Amino acid sequence: MNHAHARAHAAPPAPAHTSHGHHHDHASDGQGEILDLDAEVLAEHTASITAWLPLHADPRHIVDLGCGTGAGTFALLDRFPDAHVTAVDASAEHLQRLRSKACSRGVQERVRTVQADLDAAAWPDLGSPDLVWASASMHHMAHPGRALRAVHEMLVPGGLFAVVELAGHPRFLSEDAPEDRPGLEGRVHAEADRLQAEHMPHRGADWGPLLSSAGFAVEGERIMAVDTEGTHTERTHTEAIGRYALGVLQRIRTAVADTLAPEDLAALDRLLDTGSAHSILRRDDLTVRTERTVWAARRA
Repeated sequence: MNHAHARAHAAPPAPAHTSHGHHHDHASDGQGEILDLDAEVLAEHTASITAWLPLHADPRHIVDLGCGTGAGTFALLDRFPDAHVTAVDASAEHLQRLRSKACSRGVQERVRTVQADLDAAAWPDLGSPDLVWASASMHHMAHPGRALRAVHEMLVPGGLFAVVELAGHPRFLSEDAPEDRPGLEGRVHAEADRLQAEHMPHRGADWGPLLSSAGFAVEGERIMAVDTEGTHTERTHTEAIGRYALGVLQRIRTAVADTLAPEDLAALDRLLDTGSAHSILRRDDLTVRTERTVWAARRA
């Protein structure tokens, strides 16, 4: 958003699903809510990633680096009912949300939360896990090579490190939408990607060579695509997609407002005006299209 370190980067505000809590607390900006919506809307997608992992045996101790509000944590708890998770994030607010969800699900005894700056030279003691999960968090690290080596040292021999990287922000609108500015979302995302690339160079990176350099044996790489178009979704899920789209595009707007073409900014603002007949919340044609790459790397 989820969502791994306490330092505030110079990057423009990104959609929260990409940050998974790797910034200072933002209790007032809705980031936690978007992370929760991300978890809800992409639950099947996340479950398919956990099911793909090439594990020799079910893990007993899992570390979730940059856990955000717990999308990965709870998917892993569901997938491995005998495991417990150490959930690590910089944001106290996100960790509190995660603990509240753990209590409501009755799994609080299986979750330990740790607030930590993973850009620090020394990490807290996170134990010796047999699975480490990092979803959309590695690209936030100021020193990713150092972080990869720290994970390698932490894992038990034969343990697995799962790195999930985003291809880009999720898309919600068709190419011919909105009617008054067709192709708007593509242009907005292109500008957001341009700005983000300046400040977050590892976003979208190929982690395979970096994992190998850190001493891992990369045992699998898979691109996991999501496209909800044509699938039947319940009304509550459709409403969640609308709220998710609203939150993501609101955060993108913060980043691109000063550089976007005036006509596009005006069209974007019409979509984001929840009281307007043109509000994205009133559209019935929203889909979620996104892509993530997963690497499974083993400590020999």
